[in-house]
Amino acid sequence: MTATGTTTSPEKGRRIVGAERQTLAKDLVKRYTDGESIRALASSTGRSYGFVHRVLTESGVQLRQRGGARRRKKA
Repeated sequence: MTATGTTTSPEKGRRIVGAERQTLAKDLVKRYTDGESIRALASSTGRSYGFVHRVLTESGVQLRQRGGARRRKKA
């Protein structure tokens, strides 16, 4: 269980719609803007990378570039 209360759903792959989807979207947006990766969000919620990516883009979030701060510039 994460600090925000989002847990892996016992019904993996179940459709999430309506108010439940809006609540999940708000949680994912907050956690993503606080620095969590899409992969970490997907893992902690039991959803796929694609699902989390789609929910974030539907919510209007500007996604970070691949690699983050760890990517090095070539000399």
